[in-house]
This record gives sequence, C-alpha cells and structure tokens, in this order.
Amino acid sequence: MMRTRPLKVALLGCGVVGSEVARIMTTHAEDLAARVGAPVELAGVAVRRPSKVREGIDPALITTDATALVKRGDIDVVVEVIGGIEPARSLITTAFEHGASVVSANKALLAQDGAALHAAAEEHGRDLYYEAAVAGAIPLIRPLRESLAGDKVNRVLGIVNGTTNFILDKMDTTGAGYQEALDEATALGYAEADPTADVEGFDAAAKAAILAGIAFHSRVRLDDVYREGMTEVTAADFASAKQMGCTIKLLAICERAADGESVTARVHPAMIPLSHPLASVRGAYNAVFVEADAAGQLMFYGPGAGGSPTASAVLGDLVAVCRNKLAESTGPGESAYAQLPVSPMGEVVTRYHISLDVADKPGVLAQVATVFAQHGVSIDTVRQQGKDGDASLVVVTHRASDASLSGTVEALRNLDTVRGVASIMRVEGE
Repeated sequence: MMRTRPLKVALLGCGVVGSEVARIMTTHAEDLAARVGAPVELAGVAVRRPSKVREGIDPALITTDATALVKRGDIDVVVEVIGGIEPARSLITTAFEHGASVVSANKALLAQDGAALHAAAEEHGRDLYYEAAVAGAIPLIRPLRESLAGDKVNRVLGIVNGTTNFILDKMDTTGAGYQEALDEATALGYAEADPTADVEGFDAAAKAAILAGIAFHSRVRLDDVYREGMTEVTAADFASAKQMGCTIKLLAICERAADGESVTARVHPAMIPLSHPLASVRGAYNAVFVEADAAGQLMFYGPGAGGSPTASAVLGDLVAVCRNKLAESTGPGESAYAQLPVSPMGEVVTRYHISLDVADKPGVLAQVATVFAQHGVSIDTVRQQGKDGDASLVVVTHRASDASLSGTVEALRNLDTVRGVASIMRVEGE
C-alpha cells in the first residue's frame, strides 16, 4: 500500500541540472511515487536569482535563503546541485543535522571533504548519495560500492570528462590543433567559457579521487591525485600515436599496487592502442573500465555530462534515498577500512613515448641509449628521422617508474646533441 503523506524534497540550485531534476519530478510524479511507495513532493527551490523565470516551477517554491530551507525540519531529502565547496558543505551538514538525507552531484566537495561528510551523515543516521558526481548518467558509484562489494577491485581506468574527450577526438579525426578543437567545443556548448577545470584535469582528478576511495576502501583526497592537463597535446603527438597504432585520451587511472599494500590515482593524457575499447569512445562520451578479481573486466559507457544525463543519476539516487526513508534505514556509507596509503607518482610504473629533437650526426643514438641504460630504463623501440642537420628521435620504453624516467629526461637535456624534448607521453591500456 502506498503511503499518502508525501516525502518532501528541497532542491539547492536550479541551473541546467537542477531545472531538469525539477522538470522530471513534476512530469514523472506518478511513476516516481509508484517506484518509491509514496508521493515525492518538491517543497522548495533555493536559487541566487529569484527573478529569473523558471518554466514549470511554482514561483511560491523559490527562495534565496537556502539555509532556512534545509533547516525547515519537514524536509526528507535535500538535492544539492549548486557545486563548489561553500556554501554547499555547510548546507549539506546542516541538512543532516535537521533530519534530511542528501543527494549531491558535487564532485569537488566530495573529493575534498568526502570523509567528513560521510561522518556527518553517519552521526545523524542519514544517507549521502552521489552517483551524479562522477560520470553523469552512467551507473558507476553504485556498482562499485554495492554490486562489487564482495569482489576485489584492482584497477579503474577511464575517460571521465566529456569536454576533453570531445577535443582530443576532434584532434584525432580531423587533424585540428588544440585551440581549434577547443573553439569548436565551446561553440557547441561542451566547453565552459573558462575551460580550465576540464582541460587541466581538475574535474577528472576529483572524480578519480572519489572512484579510488570507493574501489579500494581507502580515503583518497583530491590532493592525493596526480594531475596533468592536456593543453600541451599537439597534432604531432597524434601523428606519432597513429604510427604506433594508438590514439590519445585524457585518462583517470586508479590502481592497486602489485603487492596490494598501496594505491595510486592519476589523471593525464596517454596513448592507448586502437584495439582498446576506450580508443573508440568518441565525442563527449565517457567510458570507464573496472578490473576485479572475480568479475574480470567490466566497461561502463554513456553520456557523462549535461542536464538530462546528470539529472537521471540524481533522480536514481533520490528514489533510492526515499525508499530508505520509508524503510527507516540507510544505504551503504563510507567504506575506508583498508586504509591503503596513496603512493606518489614517482613510484608509478608504465611505458613512455619520448620525442627528442637531436643533431643529425653519427653517435647520437648511442649517446641517448646510454643515458636510458644508466637510469635503468629499457628501450622498446627507436625511430629516427633526419634532414639538413636536424633529426627527430622517438623512443618508446618498456615499463619504467616515473622517477627513473624523470631522471633520464633530465640527463638527456644535458647532452649537447639533444636540442630539446619535444614531448613525453605515457602509454597505457596494454
């Protein structure tokens, strides 16, 4: 039997995502009630600009006092889609203190203060759900912390930012330069007016911190994630990648160490073989590989951003939290029992593609090879092209640590025959 008293929802933020959440709650009200077991009512919407017309939302619900809204006492669930650290953090903790559970899409806040927010939720016996914080409509958080709860996850590898994937895909398929591809992404609405959070990897790093914490049952903060942007990727890098049978993607990579005693989390551009499924992820789509002991390889794919996809994830969490509310229970909280430390980037082992500008004369290759050997970095392949006294030397290594590769590159810069290091890129996915 369905309960007649509605569950009341406070919506913090009514931008692209928030307005879509409100629309779906209104148009799908009967379906949501049937799935939850009680009516779900939008009880208030906190915004910064109350004068803006918001189609389909009763103006009486609009308020600029978000704090008063979450303190009302009759609110069952707070949906936070305003983003940023403050006032979102204070509003979420206040919601817990006044009896509400929280659904959030705030990756930056969760990556920075997830442990404190989980602790506050547990203290007050409330839920904190955030499927929409990582990959839009793609179900990823719930499979990691529920479906794979009995398995051992060893690696999470994926494309978690649609803007950067769109730009790199355009560079790959059309030969466009970085700025040209960025301009197109901006014109189409895929990139913000200030794209720094996307192209410098901050957005993906926040998502990597969340994924690593859940996958490895350890606390991983944003500061623990190595981050490298993609603004230096060039058309020449794509040409080199194609010669290797690869393409270039901005990847979030979370791994358990071989000995199981530590984890790493990193975001950076990388070459991946065209045979790898991630190589075929086009446009603004996201895709994430999860590798686990028993389950093997799992791939999650779909639209990773935008109003409707993100709202879909928010509504999924809302239904789950409302069901818990009716059952007078809570869902899974933070699982950080493993307490695995996060290793520094210098200890990460991978393959590297290094492009050098060198003098075109005898003995250069031998000098370069000697430097690699002195630093314990094994060379897989070398390709050299020269003309009129200048040459390009491309070296692909076997697996080496980031620290040993850094020492190698520093020594190469000191060679008289090396005129510059054109690019360095990691090779992943093999």
